[in-house]
This record gives sequence, C-alpha cells and structure tokens, in this order.
Amino acid sequence: MRTRIAGLCVFCAIGVSAQEYALGPDSQRKPNVPRGAVTHHRWTTSKIFPGTERDYWVYVPAQYSGDKPAAVMIFQDGGGYIKDDGAWRAPLVMDNLIAEGTMPVTIGIFIDPGVLPALSPNQQARYNRSYEYDGVSDRWARFVLEEIMPEVSKSYKLSSDPNDRGIQGSSSGGIAAFTAAWQRPDAFRRVLCTIGSYTSLRGGDRYANLIRKTEAKPIRVFLQDGNHDLNLFAGDWWMSNQTMYSALEYAGYDVRFVTGSEGHNSKHGGAILPDALRWLWRDWPKPVAKPYRIEGERHFVDMILDPKSDWEMVSSGYQFTEGPAVDKDGNVVFVDAPASRIYKVDATSGKTSLFKEGTGGASGLMFGSDGRLYAAQGAAKRVVAYSADGGETVLAEDIAGNDIAVSSKGRVYVTEPSKARVWLIEDGKKRVVHEGRIEFANGVRLSPDEGLLLVADTLGRFVWSFQVQADGSLANEEPFYHLELPDEVSSGPIRSGADGMTLDTEGYLYVATKLGIQICDQPGRVVGILRNPGKRDPSNIVFGGKDLQTLYVTAGDAIYRRRIQRQGFTPWTPVKLPQPRL
Repeated sequence: MRTRIAGLCVFCAIGVSAQEYALGPDSQRKPNVPRGAVTHHRWTTSKIFPGTERDYWVYVPAQYSGDKPAAVMIFQDGGGYIKDDGAWRAPLVMDNLIAEGTMPVTIGIFIDPGVLPALSPNQQARYNRSYEYDGVSDRWARFVLEEIMPEVSKSYKLSSDPNDRGIQGSSSGGIAAFTAAWQRPDAFRRVLCTIGSYTSLRGGDRYANLIRKTEAKPIRVFLQDGNHDLNLFAGDWWMSNQTMYSALEYAGYDVRFVTGSEGHNSKHGGAILPDALRWLWRDWPKPVAKPYRIEGERHFVDMILDPKSDWEMVSSGYQFTEGPAVDKDGNVVFVDAPASRIYKVDATSGKTSLFKEGTGGASGLMFGSDGRLYAAQGAAKRVVAYSADGGETVLAEDIAGNDIAVSSKGRVYVTEPSKARVWLIEDGKKRVVHEGRIEFANGVRLSPDEGLLLVADTLGRFVWSFQVQADGSLANEEPFYHLELPDEVSSGPIRSGADGMTLDTEGYLYVATKLGIQICDQPGRVVGILRNPGKRDPSNIVFGGKDLQTLYVTAGDAIYRRRIQRQGFTPWTPVKLPQPRL
C-alpha cells in the first residue's frame, strides 16, 4: 500500500483538491492581462543530435521591449505546454504571473524531443526522447545552450545570467530539467520537475547518491509526484522522488516537494503550475544561493570545505599542469610537462616563478626527507632528484614514470602506466613491485602512516591498496577505493579518469577524477565530491600553504587552490591515523 510521506503532502495548502486537481484562476484568461505571442519553429541541423528534427516554440510576453535581456524559461516536451486549453497552459500562466509581477519578463522556449526520420516508408524512425532526456550527462544542456538558445537570441535578447534562467519538464522531461541545472549551474539555477523519472532508465537513480556526496550547487528545485505514480522495470517513481527530495533536503538545497494522489500524468502538475512558478521565481532578482549548512545535520562535504573559500586560479597559461608537491615551508611546485619546466608557488606571496627548465618531461614530483625534489621524467625515462639549487642526480633509468611517492626512509615508488608497473627504487637499485593487474597505473601515494601504498587506475573505477612489507615490496592488494563514474566521456569507454592523489591527517584520500575531486574515507568509500576548479579535468592535487590546509589542484593550463577544514602532512613525517568508522 502506498502512503504519502509525512509532512510533505501540501496540495491542500495551495488550494487544489486531492480528487479534482482543478485548474485555478491563474490558468484562465484574465481581462486586462496583456497576451504574449507564441511562434512555431523547426530545428533540423543539430550537431549534438545529428540528423534529428524537432519542433520548438518561442513565447514572448507582451511586456518584452528588447531594451534589456529577458529572463528565460525552458520547457521539455514543449508542444504539450503551449495550448491555451491544454493541461499546462504555460504561456497563459506566464502572462498572468508576469502581469502580477511574480515572474520577471520571461521568454519561454518550448522544445520537443528529436526524431531521426526513417529513410523509407518501410523503416521506423528513431525516437530520441529517452536518449536526450533520461541520460545524466551534459548532452541535453549543451543542445539547449549551444543550438536552440543562440538561434532564439538572433531575434530576442536573452539574459546570460543563470539566476535569470529556469527549466521545467515532466517525467523524463523533468529529470532532463534537473540534469541540465546539475551539469550546468553556470547556465540554469531554477528547476521545476513534475513526476520526474529519477529511476534506472538511463542512470537517473544515481542522483540521490551523487547529491549527498557532491559539493552543493546553487540550484533551487521544485518537485511534484503522486502516490499512484509508475512502478515498473526501471523503478518506483513515487519512491525515487521521495529519495530525491530527501537527498536534496539533506544537502541543504532550497527544495520543495508537493505530493498528491495522482499517477503518471499532468493533472496535479498542471493544477499547481502557477504556484510552482511563483515559488521558483520568488525573491527574484535575488540570486539563488549555494547551499551551506552551519548548524544542524550537515551535508558531509560541508564539514570538509571552508565556507569562506572557493576555488581561485593561482596562475595559468601553461601547456599542461601536473605533479604538484609541497616542501617543508608549504611552497608548492608543479610541472608544465610538455614544456619540461617546473614552477614554484610561494606559500607567502602566492606568486609563481620558474624553478627548473629542461626537466625531461617530468610529470610526477615529491619532496623527500632529505629536502630534495624527486621527479619522474617520463619523456627522458629517468627518475631523478633535484637539490635546492636545481642540481640533478639520476636515481634510475629506463623507467617511463608518471607519478612518484617517497617514504620517510627514502624509498621511491614510481608508476609506469605504459607497462602497467609500479617500481621501487632504493639504495641505488630498482625493481618492479607490482605488474599487470592495474590497467593504467597512474597516481601513487603512501598512506599517512606508510603502511599502505595506493595506486590509481585511470582506465578503471578503483584506487588499489597494497600493504607495504618490511623490505618495501607490496602484498595483499585490493581494488579498495570505489570511485564514482561519469555518465559518459568524450571518447572511449567510461572510466573514472583517476589521476593524482593526496591524503589528509585523518586518512581521507583526495583523488583527481573526471567527476571532480573525489574524497574517500579510510574504508574506501566516496564521501564527498568537490567540483572541478576549471573547465578541464583535474590532473593532480596536494595540500600546501604554511599550515597545509590549502588544496592545490593542477587542471589543464592552470593551477588552482582552495582552503578547506582538513590538513595535509609532509611525506617525510608519518602520521598515526585515527580508528575509522566502519
């Protein structure tokens, strides 16, 4: 038997009967309310969904003058929203709300899903609705932002401020609305979703998990569902919407969930559309704030982040940054690998200066207890150590190393991805301590107490854990840290993209991945995900600054930093770890 979730059944509070869900006065034509215009268009030249054709409609309110950019509201399954005698009557509702001042002057863009026409009468067309709407990548958002909105902008001024943009949909169109804002909060901040398909049609059931782990985003979300919604092969819509609301509420989002007794239809959603839009646009133009909880039960990642700090660029203009490492004074060095240069970020001034040129394509760096800077020179196939004045000593040759870890005892571990190897260099000798099981052995770090060696597999989803034996060899390996995966990548198979890593004094592991900086607890579970600092995937990460409470991240052509509430450690001073919660 289905029951309504306690405290959330609020349809009576907005004047809608549980039995009738009648359209109210705001969904009717009112005298003296200016009527906007709706025009019909076709889109047949998509590059993101090649070969598809679709209809879309543009609503322009009577109050639009063209003197300044208008707010924007996007609707999925657009044809179902535009009729004055339909279930939604969105242009009519917008006329009324804009006239009363509860919505800004807003241009509505109503977009249908694409269809790939068949080539002959005996063949079936390909219907793109689930592909475009149910996936959890940024594909649909890019289509709206890169194709449809630029086309509409040729005729009307559309605001580029994400606070001025809302997006709405129902069922699969509802999850598409949320996905667009989740993937691109820089473009959409207001989400209205009815009977949303947060089920396993194409991965939407992952959202509740990701919301609880990911650094909160500046998004406002209105949800609606009924306790007679679908329950079939992909999941239970009613339960999944409750789970979504619980996750959003836990993470501190500005969220409202209106529940009722209807099934998978538009009766309830259409009846409450005026009040849902009022709630979504309330307080405009005040920006939608990024959630952050100071008191009460907190989003776990908020206990790691510093609320006063966000990502800031340290410097840019490099070919590809990698390998950040910290010295005894908190200064951070990093490489521009293709340029064969090492740079230094001063812990006091924050200024970046050149430390060394001609570094043999060095990628991984790490300071040792002797004060030297150890480097894996992938292009030169050497492992070297630099003195403070830049003098170079070769430690091993014929190793196309990528990343490097140095113990307090001077042992040097190096990954060689091309041969799926991990090397140990000690006392002038080198030997392979692991080979074969990790497809692309990339980032490597010792645990704070040096009991474990951790190796990231870029092409898989795991960070492997090895127990370090008394002689430095590795044993008892496990694919231990279970990373979250992106929905899709630009090319090749789905992979985590796990690269460089660092750890804090509580034993939490920070991994640079395609989804952002994934934070794992000692038992190997992802407990938080920090968003990427720039537009390129992060490559590596280290704690720096005088108190080792600033994360430095290399990403593409730049290096970024952000202060947090956890502290790093220097690799030559092992740390005894607290007992983890299991």
